Amino acid sequence: MIIPRPTRLTRLPGRFTFDAATALRAPGEALGTAELLRTLLAPATGLPLAPAEDGRVVFAVDPGLGAALGDEGYELSVGPDAVLLRAARPQGLLRGVQTLRQLLPAQALSGRPVAGVAWVVPCVRITDVPRYPWRGALIDVARHFQPLAYLRRFTDLLALHKLNVLHLHLTDDQGWRMPVAALPRLTEVGSVRARTMLGRAGSGRFDDVPHGGAYTAAELRSLVAYAAERGVTVVPEIEMPGHVRAALAAYPEIGNVPGRALDVWTEWGVCEQVLGMHDGALDFCRTVLGEVMDVFPSPYVHVGGDECPVTEWERSPAARRRAADLGLAAPKALHGWFLGRIGAFLTESGRTPVCWAEDSGTLPPEFTVMPWRDAAHGLAAARRGHQVVMAPHRATYLDYPQTAGPGEPLGQAGEVVDLAAVHRGSGPPPWEPEAAARVLGTQAQLWTEFVPTAGHAEYLLFPRLCALADRAWNPAGDWSADVLPALHAHTARLAALGVRYGHLPPVPDTAAGPGPRTTLHRKP
Repeated sequence: MIIPRPTRLTRLPGRFTFDAATALRAPGEALGTAELLRTLLAPATGLPLAPAEDGRVVFAVDPGLGAALGDEGYELSVGPDAVLLRAARPQGLLRGVQTLRQLLPAQALSGRPVAGVAWVVPCVRITDVPRYPWRGALIDVARHFQPLAYLRRFTDLLALHKLNVLHLHLTDDQGWRMPVAALPRLTEVGSVRARTMLGRAGSGRFDDVPHGGAYTAAELRSLVAYAAERGVTVVPEIEMPGHVRAALAAYPEIGNVPGRALDVWTEWGVCEQVLGMHDGALDFCRTVLGEVMDVFPSPYVHVGGDECPVTEWERSPAARRRAADLGLAAPKALHGWFLGRIGAFLTESGRTPVCWAEDSGTLPPEFTVMPWRDAAHGLAAARRGHQVVMAPHRATYLDYPQTAGPGEPLGQAGEVVDLAAVHRGSGPPPWEPEAAARVLGTQAQLWTEFVPTAGHAEYLLFPRLCALADRAWNPAGDWSADVLPALHAHTARLAALGVRYGHLPPVPDTAAGPGPRTTLHRKP
């Protein structure tokens, strides 16, 4: 069973065996896909998978398949004597490679040599086309920094599940990770906080241990290239005009109170200090985003836009004066004005701005929006003509506990986001056709206030991210009879990858057939 489940799969008699003599044939644009398969299978299998004109494993790009397969669809035929993987574009071949990996024994995914395993693939015919063009996952490296090596592992895990967007949340009140050559204090000062709050917002308890980290431009460019080889686009996020306390610690003049000194925030929650609405703050943002676009070629750039208190603008003579000069009804309207200026800058630079949608209010029309508080905000945005990436917190925020059990690690309060909720909530919304057509896709979020380690992150991500990936690719199928059994079978692959996954409920007796029922749950 493959995750995400293929849209059409026919099982055939027989099997194909990968062995030392197996060669790959990949002309033209298909060459990179063959190299990727060789790279991915080498650690466990040791197979050379040499290139050859008469290779029995064939990769082919055929633009004539575009009408049927689109940009990411593929056809895979496995017979006893040959394997043929075809797609209209190289991106489709990259998706097919992940299916081929999953058809092999789970041990093929190991990062270490595995002996005594026959590397066989069952004979099948698969035609597979994704439901959505945006299938993503956000990782927050601002609250807790993760090194480049883990971001590469995270990228590999996304690619395995045919997720194609890595949303990198690089800045927030508690840390700034994005290098900006013109503004060096952003990482010199803004990347380190003096201590970290223990527990949820308002606990008043701290660990008194400095936490920091930042990437170099070279590291981020290498991540972009690594991800692109696997068919994953890295979308950067630079928060503004709120969630900027780390930037204000580095450059106080971009705020609302002249001469004020701030530290990098050590608490959780929503910080009251925000960007000023003066030209200096706008110039700062344009400088930052200019360097972001130099590093990240993604057509999308995320600028946050959420949880922005307006108290400082209401108190600031400069902000009130700007609102009056612009003819705005109140200082709070500066939020939309500011996003409009930033969106225009990105649009003029050939990029599409993205922001979080918190309500059904009007955002600048050029923005792609991510509704996170309520799916209804997404419907309102779609009806106004926005492209929408669905991210409702009750289905896609994986920092919420996955069960209500006492053994679960600390998560956000107020909700349990279990496996079924993720799968149910990340499918096509039941909207009228015109609005539904504006949904680009869906995305999981892992905010890391309470997630200090990579192991903890993977415990929260999996298997819930598998469920989202399945639904975003193939929304068809019954949860108990089709999806849950596939997720159970998939745990062998997660184990081979060393993923310490979280809670997986048992398959109901009616779906599982005879045999014991099991609940799988690996602690972080």
